[in-house]
Amino acid sequence: MDVDFKEKISGDPEFSQHQSPHYNNTSPEPRKPRRFFYVIGFVVVAVILFSTTMMMSGDSRQSWLSHIPLIGKLLTATVDQLAGEEDDRINILLLGVGGDNHEGGTLADTIILASLQPSTKKVALISIPRDLSIPNRNGVWQKVNSINAYAEKNKEDGALVTAQTLSELLDLPIQYYIRVDFDGFINIIDEMDGITVDVENVLDDYQYPIRGQEDNPDYYARYQHLHFDKGLQEMDGALALKYARSRHALGVEGSDFARSRRQQKIITAVKDKLLQEENLLKPAMLARIAGQLSDHVSTNIKVWEGLRLWDLFKDVNKEQISSRGFDDGPNGLLVASRGVDGAYLLIPKTGNFGEIKTVIKDIFGTITDGSGVPKELEVSKEPAKIEIRNGTNIDGLAAEVSSRLEGTNITVIRTANAAKRDLTDAVIYDLTYGEKSEALETLQNNTNAVIGLEIPEWLVNDIKASLAKNPKQERPDFILIVGTNNHQAQ
Repeated sequence: MDVDFKEKISGDPEFSQHQSPHYNNTSPEPRKPRRFFYVIGFVVVAVILFSTTMMMSGDSRQSWLSHIPLIGKLLTATVDQLAGEEDDRINILLLGVGGDNHEGGTLADTIILASLQPSTKKVALISIPRDLSIPNRNGVWQKVNSINAYAEKNKEDGALVTAQTLSELLDLPIQYYIRVDFDGFINIIDEMDGITVDVENVLDDYQYPIRGQEDNPDYYARYQHLHFDKGLQEMDGALALKYARSRHALGVEGSDFARSRRQQKIITAVKDKLLQEENLLKPAMLARIAGQLSDHVSTNIKVWEGLRLWDLFKDVNKEQISSRGFDDGPNGLLVASRGVDGAYLLIPKTGNFGEIKTVIKDIFGTITDGSGVPKELEVSKEPAKIEIRNGTNIDGLAAEVSSRLEGTNITVIRTANAAKRDLTDAVIYDLTYGEKSEALETLQNNTNAVIGLEIPEWLVNDIKASLAKNPKQERPDFILIVGTNNHQAQ
């Protein structure tokens, strides 16, 4: 490491090894991504889907109960593999829609791609913004949340068409889908006598729409004031839905990210309540929930596939679950735009979906050992922050490497292109001057990078230009310049 690096950037003290970890000493610490089990619950797939199918087949309750001993046999028997299991990646599209009793009931209010890796039992939950503009099957650009609605209007299966459209866009097979409407969501929670939710922040929303009052001449009569106190709160189905759907809350709860986090809390609470031992011993309650699912859930997951999913992932814990979203923040891959009709849209920052495809493709963070064989990532015992710069002409490579490092205790605070774009090998520059040697070694092992002994002038100029644009940006511990050897074969 060049010990004169601080002088190279014109006496800027921000890179001092004794300096606060933030350039201006006021920027908040980045929040560690939370891990959530957001997949409605594989217990629902295994038990409730099974019972739903039995009920839809016209079996009596006595006949349904007679099938229960078969579950154990099915779970232990040799069964066909799930679609995607042979490739070690099963993708399930989760859609939440309003339903018949809600305005815009066929628009997708929630869109999540759940990716499952059988070999590691990892689950990645990828939120797709409802305002993301994408090309449909006819090449016409539209909001992704409207695909289900257009398909249903044309008497097609909206969930299937949405899955097919996203599959083509992302170059990723989406084998399964589950779509649930709001009434089913409310009724399922009510069947469980409500849920307990840990409300993270006080929530005040003065513009929550009242159903049926959308066209009231008195504008203020169209809305109600929602208020939730911080702490553990008991919620019935209707209140839980309002908490999950609020879009105009004041303060930190007014963002789409906060809304997504609330939805995750609700679903987690449902899963926890359903898995309580006393509830699993209530066949009548489970049968009623199964009835709600038969009326309000659409899926292409067959009975044996649901049981297979349960068998593969029943032991998943929170540490094996990661979540990823896309936004228009400073380091996001999207930018806000307006359609020809003035509608708010989100579009890729680069003008194409290359970076987004890369992030999703490499969501499980595997890298190769140099011979093309995947190897497990190491987790750093000490936390560290890095900035990644793309030293190649491969679009999205910095984002690709960033996605691979998720869960390693090494936080990527920024990605950018480097001035030099012809690098083959990755290089790490240590701005801690050896204070985080364990994290440095972990980062090196996870990226096959070499340690740079002297920071080149072109990188110094890159950093100067970056600081000139944003003097308050957060200080990294390391700068990683990625090369073509970091790119995985497509």
